[in-house]
Amino acid sequence: MKDDESGNRLGSYLRARRELVSPGQAGLPPGGNRRVPGLRREEVALLAGISPDYYLRLERGRDKNPSPQVLASLARVLHLDDVERTYLLGLTAAHPRAPRRKRPEHVPARVHQLLAHLPIPAFVEGRAFDVLASNPMAVALSPRLRPGHNRLRSLFLDPEEQAFQQDWAKAAVSFVAALRTTIGDDTDDPRFVELVGELALASQRFRTLWARHDVRNLDGGTTTVHHPVVGALRLHRDKLPVDDVILVVYYPDKDSDSDEKLRLLASLSRSGPTDTTAHGRPADAPHPKAP
Repeated sequence: MKDDESGNRLGSYLRARRELVSPGQAGLPPGGNRRVPGLRREEVALLAGISPDYYLRLERGRDKNPSPQVLASLARVLHLDDVERTYLLGLTAAHPRAPRRKRPEHVPARVHQLLAHLPIPAFVEGRAFDVLASNPMAVALSPRLRPGHNRLRSLFLDPEEQAFQQDWAKAAVSFVAALRTTIGDDTDDPRFVELVGELALASQRFRTLWARHDVRNLDGGTTTVHHPVVGALRLHRDKLPVDDVILVVYYPDKDSDSDEKLRLLASLSRSGPTDTTAHGRPADAPHPKAP
């Protein structure tokens, strides 16, 4: 993580968010000759009902514990949703948390059994989107879902994954924002530091999205992917917490075109290898540099 993010996370977040709010969104005339994107510091302070000097102290990290009333006003001015507001509050805890003991991510034996019985694509991911275990249908859907791969690294550095996603741009925004939420105040976690550092060096798009400080939960939803053999698949996604890991399942609407294609994919993959467990620290093979 960058030093300004780990040492002044509140200020970094406030600055990034105000740069994303246009004067028009805030009810201000756009004016001419604006040298900064979004709102100026003094404009945020005016709209939030605080002094410009106090807001400057917040952005520069001189005051890291504003009152709940100030935070509520800033959230309103910056158009934060519920997830972003909760994240903002988490940046201003009065007392730092005790360091959490870092435990290796472990897939329970019963989850391996469940994966083996599920007829739909299913896999287990860790907090940094490392694929820890998967069933044959997940691998048939995408070889990037084999254990040992990282979903964020694949998304930004693997051209095949970018072609696989119907809306890659939307997926990229969602995954980076979810990583921000997952990291929370674990900014010194070696796995997160390694992953963010690697992606920031290799992908301009990742650097741009990371600098926005977007946060959101990456929960259930519906997505369309393009499989190289069976074509487009419209699949629902559910993410189910199991102990310290997440079970992810993909499934189509019953008797839909995607259901038929998934059945075809299952029949084509029955003679393929089974790959359901990872060994060692998750790490992808090198990929070509992303745009």
